[in-house]
Amino acid sequence: MMNKRSFNAAMAAGLLGGSVFAGSAWAQAFPSKPLRVVVPQPPGGGFDVVGRLLADRLGKALGQTAVVENRPGSGTLVGTDLVAKAPPDGYTLLVGSVSNLALNPGLYPNIPYDSLRDFEPVGLAVAYSYTLVARKDLPFSNLRELIAHAKANPKKLTYASGGSGSGQHVLAAALWNLAGVELVHVPYRGAQAAYQDLLGGRVDVFFDLSPTARPQVESGNLKALVVSGSARLPFHPDVPTITETGVANLDLESWFGLFVPSKTPADVQERLRSELSRIVQGADLVETFRKAGGKPLALSGEQARALVKRDVDRWSKITRDLGIKAE
Repeated sequence: MMNKRSFNAAMAAGLLGGSVFAGSAWAQAFPSKPLRVVVPQPPGGGFDVVGRLLADRLGKALGQTAVVENRPGSGTLVGTDLVAKAPPDGYTLLVGSVSNLALNPGLYPNIPYDSLRDFEPVGLAVAYSYTLVARKDLPFSNLRELIAHAKANPKKLTYASGGSGSGQHVLAAALWNLAGVELVHVPYRGAQAAYQDLLGGRVDVFFDLSPTARPQVESGNLKALVVSGSARLPFHPDVPTITETGVANLDLESWFGLFVPSKTPADVQERLRSELSRIVQGADLVETFRKAGGKPLALSGEQARALVKRDVDRWSKITRDLGIKAE
């Protein structure tokens, strides 16, 4: 006959076993409803394209719908903060990039989220370089000639951006600062408006994501002076990197990936990470990224965290030191 002590021990074991089983069953059940992938910018552009490519494949891999939700506002602050404060259950993911996670902390004095504390990378999928393009009648064939002219003629040249505080703006401002020259910043509401004035000869140069700039360069409408990545691009093999020119030791690639709130359960994070890792290494997606001018990354875990931290620390300091502010 079971005594009281034995009875209590059996009950405790049963309860413990039940809780472990319930936890295991809950983890195995994830996901049991649709996921949402938050893009902190309007449809179109790098955030949206990457977000939709990843969401479509992740949803299929998990057996659930992954709905892309565009939540623009205050640059990329609104959508990014929404995910930071979302329930940490794995059902709300953020498309994160250099722009919203590495640049924003230095651009806004009272940013509502902490890029390193509030988010955990599921994985980084692709990185894109920027290309410095010039109007085709600008009388310079390379970056060194442009810098020499800018030194001799302060504030005579103009550079466009898709908005104050954008990657296009920050990268250019950092380059001019390191080169010791002054160019006049002309911010636009998005890249399309910037291209209209660049093609019309009303502004001189523009740093834009290389895949977007590529058609204009290949058509002869604009000329490429330099790329911002650590290596030359396969589709522009004759265009040097910034570092290669000797003008400045500077490089920036805009990476994109998926992130979840940092308090998301470890087993849910691991499920998402495992599926995304397989997806970004798939031949079809790798080829899609490469055709668009991207560099496939397939980084997760410590590698992803290290890259994100490096760029958060580096670019937050650069934007603060240069006094660059978002509008």
